[in-house]
Amino acid sequence: MEEKTRHHEVSADRLNVHSIETFGTHDGPGIRMVIFTQGCQFKCLYCANPDTIALEGGYWLDVEELVKRAVSQKPYFGKKGGVTVSGGEPLLHRKALKTLFSRLHEEGINTALDSNGRLIDQQTKDLLAETDTLLLDVKHINDDWHHKLTGKSNHNTLKVADYRESTGKPMWLRYVLVPGWSDQEEYLHELGQRFKDFSTIQKIEIQPYHKMGMHKWAALGMKYELEGVEPPSQDLLNKTVAIFKQYFREVKVN
Repeated sequence: MEEKTRHHEVSADRLNVHSIETFGTHDGPGIRMVIFTQGCQFKCLYCANPDTIALEGGYWLDVEELVKRAVSQKPYFGKKGGVTVSGGEPLLHRKALKTLFSRLHEEGINTALDSNGRLIDQQTKDLLAETDTLLLDVKHINDDWHHKLTGKSNHNTLKVADYRESTGKPMWLRYVLVPGWSDQEEYLHELGQRFKDFSTIQKIEIQPYHKMGMHKWAALGMKYELEGVEPPSQDLLNKTVAIFKQYFREVKVN
């Protein structure tokens, strides 16, 4: 895995892209161009885009081509909008994204990074310095449950959160609410306690679990482990919002 990761880090001028969305409204402030990168080290059981997991795949685009596309859409961004890079996991491409975000700033374009925080090193820190808003996906506050959901530890995710707090730059948290998996009240409170004193967290976004990616798992010949799990009820959403409101200044359901 590490060898493949390094292979994808060789270029600071090209990005391995899965897809690009224009006029995104749920991935950071304002209206945004959203670039989805290819490859992810997590294997979330509820992943809606399992075709982004494999490191192989996608298509390569020059950073300057992405900047050109963003500049052409700049009139639609307004004061708050800009470019968000999501995934997959964009930190696998942190060297190229540092180049991209630096160029976007030269063009006066706001940057956001939607990440699971899997990697924390100097290249990550360099990228975060060019990231106006970090959208940090915390899959679960309990490491055992995090392993069950993603196959990986949450330790680096929490390290990324702590580092971001130390820089004083804005951060949003994102939390996928899966009945029976990430809805335990004690852990929702634990998550709130972990982050309640952070000054950089502007909001937490609850993302209700859905089944819209199930057919993609089948198409890829992969077993979908959450087949019998239903989306959260309105009561569960209301209860989760009420808990998070005890700890965060803004709670939003996406």
